[in-house]
Amino acid sequence: MGKKVLITGGTGLIGKRLTEILLKKGYNIAYLSRKKKSIPSVQVFEWDVSKGYIEEGALDNVHFLIHLAGAGVADKRWTEERKKVIISSRTDSIQLISEKLKEKGIFPAAFVSASGSSYYGEDTGDVRHTEASPPGNDFLSKVTVLWEKAADSVGALGVRTVKLRTGIVLSKDGGALERMAQPARFGFGAPLGSGKQWMSWIHLDDLCNMYIAGLENDNWHGAYNATTGVATNEELTKAICRALDKPQWLPNVPAFALRIAFGEMANIVLGSSYLINKRVSEETDFIYKFPDLEAALKEIF
Repeated sequence: MGKKVLITGGTGLIGKRLTEILLKKGYNIAYLSRKKKSIPSVQVFEWDVSKGYIEEGALDNVHFLIHLAGAGVADKRWTEERKKVIISSRTDSIQLISEKLKEKGIFPAAFVSASGSSYYGEDTGDVRHTEASPPGNDFLSKVTVLWEKAADSVGALGVRTVKLRTGIVLSKDGGALERMAQPARFGFGAPLGSGKQWMSWIHLDDLCNMYIAGLENDNWHGAYNATTGVATNEELTKAICRALDKPQWLPNVPAFALRIAFGEMANIVLGSSYLINKRVSEETDFIYKFPDLEAALKEIF
């Protein structure tokens, strides 16, 4: 019987693909879900974070733990109430697991938690960030710092903990790329704002393989910039149009229009984030399947 991997947020973009790969590698997969549901080849356990409840048996024999749960930061406008949900959905959930693990005396071999490139700030201009760079001081930075602090509560139990600061995930099944590609499919592709803002990217399969590397390799620990390369918003837009064989002729969408439409949330697409994957490159033997942007987009589209 394969080793048990317990995943929070398993039905999301990353979770679904990660599950497919883990199952092929012979792992047993279990999810924590707010509702009992039937998912092929996956054992689903209920939990209710607000009530401090995790279904009996969920944590039994857990060898690896993966934390992907969290309300989408781009799903709704950032009201004060929504901001609280964005934070609590990431932190309270893993705090609960940490408490239950300690209570039951169960200590997985490794724990890998999602984190974000926004750790360094929503808009950091042309500054290059390695894992040693300090955190920013805006909302998304605060979210990510608290997210990682919650993850460290599992590490405090003696569990080897890895945190993957992820940029834009390239996938045909959703996420930021699909939103950018939608207008391009109809010939309306256009850079956002100045188009000069940096966007750190990684192909979904490379990200999933990085999660697995974090689980399986004892030398992985702490925070890593989970990115492959960088491109400006304009470069990425043009590359998407080329991959779709569509023209890119519209002028840039002005920043003020995006701020009117999305409010503070517009910082997600207008902000610049240049990450260097220093620790992955220098401290591990991880090999990227899609190291080139054009090749990654070609595979996706």
